[in-house]
Amino acid sequence: MKSVLLIGLGRFGRHVAMQLNEMNHQVMAIDVKENRVNAVLPYVTNALIGDATNRAFVESLGVRNFDLCIVAIGDHFQNSLESTLLLKELGAQKVVSRAARDVHAKFLLRNGADFIVYPERQIGEWTALRFASDNLLDFFQIDHDNAIVEIPIPREWLGKSIGQLDVRKKYNVTIVALKKEKTLQYRILPSTVLEDPWKLLVLGDKNTILKQFGNSH
Repeated sequence: MKSVLLIGLGRFGRHVAMQLNEMNHQVMAIDVKENRVNAVLPYVTNALIGDATNRAFVESLGVRNFDLCIVAIGDHFQNSLESTLLLKELGAQKVVSRAARDVHAKFLLRNGADFIVYPERQIGEWTALRFASDNLLDFFQIDHDNAIVEIPIPREWLGKSIGQLDVRKKYNVTIVALKKEKTLQYRILPSTVLEDPWKLLVLGDKNTILKQFGNSH
């Protein structure tokens, strides 16, 4: 269990709070708007109405005691920048800040952010890849180039073993799991035979996976 300071409770911040609650983390939530604070009360440990650009207020939160600080402010970049700077000046261990554009990310990093997230860009990319590709069922971006992608088993692979297909050498991807509904099978052996209705979770270069498996032929 981690202690998390969450600043900014718009739609993105509220969803972050809900997910952290499902993961059983302790969350202190902050926003200047009372209605936003009230909306997240069921999902957080504590919540305060306050201005995260006010040094005295932020100092009163004891930011050093949090394992993670998330600046989820999306409608006022200047406030996001000032909040990020204050958190680092006051000794925050790890600060994750939201950015809408690359120029915002540069300023946030210069002002102390340890990590940057791009919610709109990331969900936009996911939507395009998920629904414009015939065979891509889901994907999780690991870094700029690599992803774990869920795909159906190609028809020509059915009934063959992992060893026969030599997937890693021929296709430059790694099968990390088999998936059937909510069941995941991680024990993948050369003797594992691929059959419907299992799906594949493959790890590799995103563009390579899309080129080889993204569309029906």
